[in-house]
Amino acid sequence: MSPASSASDSTLGGPNDGAPPAAEGSHQQGRAHFQQQLQELESHALGGLELILEQLDRVLEALGHQDVELAQMVIADDDRVDGRYLEVHQGILSLLALQAPVAGDLRLVAALLHMIKHIERMGDQCVNIAKLIPLSGHEPPVRQEVLQALAKMGAHARSEVVQSKAAFAGRDVGLAEDLVRQDREINRLNREIFHMAIEIGDDPDTREWAMHMILVARALERIGDNAVDIGEQVAFVVTGLFREFSDSSHPAGTRPDAAPDASPETF
Repeated sequence: MSPASSASDSTLGGPNDGAPPAAEGSHQQGRAHFQQQLQELESHALGGLELILEQLDRVLEALGHQDVELAQMVIADDDRVDGRYLEVHQGILSLLALQAPVAGDLRLVAALLHMIKHIERMGDQCVNIAKLIPLSGHEPPVRQEVLQALAKMGAHARSEVVQSKAAFAGRDVGLAEDLVRQDREINRLNREIFHMAIEIGDDPDTREWAMHMILVARALERIGDNAVDIGEQVAFVVTGLFREFSDSSHPAGTRPDAAPDASPETF
């Protein structure tokens, strides 16, 4: 090879100049950094469910003891849940601005956006319950059978939140689908509390308290629904297909606008 030819190869970049391997290495490093950031965002989102458990535990305690001061703490601490929502949401948007995720990564990004929104809604429902507690005064005419039913609802709602977190972290579709079973029990208790409230008697103060408890039951039912929604995101991440689980808002085969005790029908 002539000196001129050798110099030309050196100037233009010959086959052994190392550029392609360097570019490939840079790409792999970028993907590894993306994966790390995505895992951190998932961890932050799942941590949001821990915040919900803290809020739910406190608001259920406040409800059981009609503790107005504890209820106020729940309302004040909702800023932590909102902050977690903004942190994860903005983190995902920043990640999308720098990377172009595909396939499984893109499904996870979409699922995290849905999940953090459901978490924020759960936090709002805890606040809604806390705001209802002081409305009947410091010594409301409570009925223990209603409070006991609400405590059962709260326990089921808490269990659903725990299970939705475990299902998402473990990509366990079977565990996610099992959320529907618990949610049906929450829906049953919601209807039971409604019937208790409308049959509670003629005393105006007691009836007013009972109406507030109907709203509490509705908020707990919504927390369960949001847990099921997170479970549906698990199936989406794993399979790539979005599907609603058996409709958790009413018994299987019952129309959404049917009365609570309407018989199931095929349609």
